[in-house]
Amino acid sequence: MSLELGRRLGVPVKLVTFTSAGQVVDAVKAAQVDIAFVAIDPVRGADMGQTPAYVVIEGAYLVPNASPIRTNADVDRAGNRIVVGNASAYDLYLSREIKAATLVRAPSSPLVTDMLVAQNMEVAAGVKQQLQADAKRIPGLRLLEGRFMVINQAMGLRKGREAALRYLTAFVEEMKASGFVERALARHGIEGAAVAAAAR
Repeated sequence: MSLELGRRLGVPVKLVTFTSAGQVVDAVKAAQVDIAFVAIDPVRGADMGQTPAYVVIEGAYLVPNASPIRTNADVDRAGNRIVVGNASAYDLYLSREIKAATLVRAPSSPLVTDMLVAQNMEVAAGVKQQLQADAKRIPGLRLLEGRFMVINQAMGLRKGREAALRYLTAFVEEMKASGFVERALARHGIEGAAVAAAAR
């Protein structure tokens, strides 16, 4: 979508990568980037404008095979430590929702499962596809069925850029309606993500 947006605007596109979602949000606020791809969250929405979602991703839990935890409802219990990527959408959501378990923050989401194993923790939380790949990479782990949250992925930009936000919102809606997003997911072999419904 970045390249298509740049083509339409007649401007060059420079892709800038970060190791955590928190760094992306900080870069937007500091005007280091013009547009970001972020999960919609009310905490982030306080500091940036966000379009409607273009894709929907599931958040899931990963546990050791021997764990007594069998369902998502078993996770939020005293004594359970949940490893989550610092400032990720999962961190923001679980910080609001978890009442009894303890959140432990990894430096970034890709490091969550390695930290789970290295420190003998009880649960890893993150995007389902990443955790599925980790379970194949590291023996002795299993994914809990279902999901604990749905992540709505959107485009974001600095607060106060209302005209730009209106343009981006229309752009995102067109990309969904035209099939562009669906074709991009298929082209890149992305599993576990679905095109978001049209905004009302």
